Amino acid sequence: MKLEEVRTIARSHSIKPGNFSKTALIKMIQAAEGNFDCYATVYSGECDQVSCCWREDCFDASAK
Repeated sequence: MKLEEVRTIARSHSIKPGNFSKTALIKMIQAAEGNFDCYATVYSGECDQVSCCWREDCFDASAK
């Protein structure tokens, strides 16, 4: 997902995106939704949050 899309989602949760990184914004969105703010922290390719909408991006971000 592109950063601008993440910023739009953040605004829909009343989060002012400012100059936050994509990772920081996604973690704020996760927390605002009442979810674990675990984006980009997957370890050894394992994650039990199978219905997370960030899952695919998360694995990519964690690999970097």
